[in-house]
Amino acid sequence: MTGEPDPSQAPKRRRMAGYTPLAPERGDAEPVPAERLETHLQLQGMDLPAEQDAQENERSKSAAGLTPVRKRRMGAAPHAAGGDEAARPPTDSAAGGGSDDAQTSLFPSTAKATSSTRLLDTKGADRGGPVIKGNAAAPGWRKPAFVTVTVIVLSLLVVFGARWLRTLEGVQQFVSAYNGHAWQPEGAPVGIPAWLGWQHFLNMFFIVLIIRTGLQVRTERKPPGYWAAKKDSFFSPKGNSPKKVSLSQWLHQSLDVLWVANGLIFVALLLVTGHWTRIVPMSWDIFPNMLSAAVQYASLDWPADNGWVQYNALQVMAYFVTVFIAAPLAVVSGVRMSTWWPERAKRLTKMYPVEWARTLHFPVMLYFVVFTVVHVFLVFFTGALRNLNHMYGSRDVVDWWGLVIFLISLLVIAAAWFLTKPLFTTPIASRMGKVTK
Repeated sequence: MTGEPDPSQAPKRRRMAGYTPLAPERGDAEPVPAERLETHLQLQGMDLPAEQDAQENERSKSAAGLTPVRKRRMGAAPHAAGGDEAARPPTDSAAGGGSDDAQTSLFPSTAKATSSTRLLDTKGADRGGPVIKGNAAAPGWRKPAFVTVTVIVLSLLVVFGARWLRTLEGVQQFVSAYNGHAWQPEGAPVGIPAWLGWQHFLNMFFIVLIIRTGLQVRTERKPPGYWAAKKDSFFSPKGNSPKKVSLSQWLHQSLDVLWVANGLIFVALLLVTGHWTRIVPMSWDIFPNMLSAAVQYASLDWPADNGWVQYNALQVMAYFVTVFIAAPLAVVSGVRMSTWWPERAKRLTKMYPVEWARTLHFPVMLYFVVFTVVHVFLVFFTGALRNLNHMYGSRDVVDWWGLVIFLISLLVIAAAWFLTKPLFTTPIASRMGKVTK
C-alpha cells in the first residue's frame, strides 16, 4: 500500500435537497446529438470538427440556398479585408444591380444575406426538423398595428394637452396678441392664378411617383431589369463611362428631371409675379405666430384663415422650407448618387462622399411624405370645398368644382402609377439605352 486513498472508495459529495445539476458532472458527460453539435460547440466557444464543418456548410447551402461560410468562434473578429473570399458572407450589389458601380445607387442595398446569424429551433432539431431563420414566424401586421396605435395615442395626448393649455390665462393672452398671421407686405399679390393651380397638380403628380420609385430602388431585392445609358448621352455625360443601373433607378432619375424642370418654372413664375412674398418669411414675428398657430391647430380650433389673401405663419414656413430648402437638398443629394456625377472630379468626389448624399436623401424624402400627408389632412378638415377651389380652380367660392378637378387629378395619378410598371416602361427605357435582365 502506498498510503494514498483509493478514489473509487471516496464517499460521494452530498447535495442540498432539491439540487438539480446544471450540466453533466465531469466524467459523466452524455454524448451530444449530431444535429445539436453546432449549437453546443458555439456555446462553448469551440469550432466544429473539419469534417463536420464541411457537412454542415453543405447542408446549410442546400437547405437555405446560401453560400457556405466558415464557422467562427463566438466573439472572434471578422476576417480582414483581402482575406479568404470563401469565408466572407455573400452580399447583394447596390441598387445599380449586377455591376460594380455601387456609388451610382440611389440607396444602399437592404437585402444583404445573414447566413451567419441563424436561429435554431432546438425542439425541431431534436426531431431532425427544419431551421427557422430570424423572426419569420411573427405576424407581419404587428408592427404596422403598433405604429398606428402609437400615432393615435400620441395625437390624442397632443389634442388634450393643447386644449388644456388654451384654458390658461397666459396662453389665451398670447394667442390674442399673436393670431397666427405674420406680417406681409401690403403689395403682396391676392388670389391664386391659374398657373399656380397647374403647378400644384404637376408637383403632386411628380412627387407621388418619385416617392414610389425611390422606395422601389431602396427595397427591391432583384430588379425586374437593368439599364445602361448610351455613351456621351444625357444620362451619361461626356467623360463618364455608361453605368448599369436598375430600371427602377432609371425611372426615378427620369421623373426627377421632369420634377426639377417643373420646379424651375414654378420658382421663376413666383419671382416674376411677386407671389414669392406670400411664402417667404418677411419679419421676425413669424416665430411667435407659428407657435400660436400650432397651439390653435393642435387644439382643433383652427386659425381664422383666408388663404386667398394670406397664409398663416405655419403655412408660410412650411411652403418656404419645401420650395427653397427641401427641394434643393433633394436635388443636390440625388445628383451625387446618379449617373450624372462626374467620374473625373476626384477632388469634388472626395469633398462630397456618396455616403453623405445617402444619409441626406432618405430623410428629405420622409419630409415630403409628412408634408403631403399633413397638407392633405388640413385641406380637407379646414374647409375642403373652398380650399380645393383655391388650389385647383383658382376661384374664391364654395362649390363642388374644385373637388371634381381634384378627383380627376387623382385618377390621372393612379393611371400613371399603373403605367410605371416594367411592362410599360421597358420599351421607353430601350429607346434611351440598353436594357438587360
